[in-house]
Amino acid sequence: MSDRVYANGLHFMKMHGLGNDFVVIDGRQDGVSLPAGLVAAIADRHRGVGFDQLAVIEAAQDADAHLLFYNADGSVSATCGNATRCIARYLMAETGRTDLTLETERGRLVARDAGNGLTSVNMGAPLLDWQQVPLAKDVDLDRLPIDGAPVATGMGNPHCTFFVEDAEAVDLARFGAAHEHHPLFPERTNVQVAHVLGSDRLRMRVWERGTGITLASGSSSCAVAVAAARRGLTGRKVTIVLDGGELDIDWAADGVWMTGPTAHVFDGVFTPDFLRSS
Repeated sequence: MSDRVYANGLHFMKMHGLGNDFVVIDGRQDGVSLPAGLVAAIADRHRGVGFDQLAVIEAAQDADAHLLFYNADGSVSATCGNATRCIARYLMAETGRTDLTLETERGRLVARDAGNGLTSVNMGAPLLDWQQVPLAKDVDLDRLPIDGAPVATGMGNPHCTFFVEDAEAVDLARFGAAHEHHPLFPERTNVQVAHVLGSDRLRMRVWERGTGITLASGSSSCAVAVAAARRGLTGRKVTIVLDGGELDIDWAADGVWMTGPTAHVFDGVFTPDFLRSS
């Protein structure tokens, strides 16, 4: 980070999608470099601000913006669906447009205004090859050789979905932590537990790699919807009921569309002293 940014502090926005909360930094003008230690310090909910993921908006030549995502432990994530929707809504308000193209490590994502204050993002086609998820070896993605026979799905980040009798009854703190580091997932994995509420409705709880339990997750919701359809438990268009609210997921021919509400809660400034000491 430059001395000039240190001297003036660092502006940020706090946003959330269904309680899945983010620190968002607009680096399109000045550029921002965030060491992992600083990201982790910002994520500290007692000594920093706290977030599930941090996102940096960067300038892009062939898209409306490039998005870079970090987990709470300072590691980088290729995608974050709810943060993408939040940033898309921010950029739509800024430009007056109703559709955008955003670059991520996942690829180019299309976002659009869905009306009634809702924002949709196409998270792209699911990755259904073991090397793309990625997994450590070639196995049946629809029934992994793990107790509970979960489903593996790649959405630019890895997902492991367990269909259970009652998602509420699972000790997610223990269960998620144990499976995040399963050796079948060389890059760790997001972990979901879900049960079917109906042919177009699922209850899901999520443990995000590098973060822990979150109230919602966009990419996890997409992965669960894809996994349920592959298992024949639901159709390809479903509502996911999360701890923080509901997301509509549509596994369409052009990719997995995710639609839901967003909130821009407040703006703030990290002080030079905080930035230097972190």
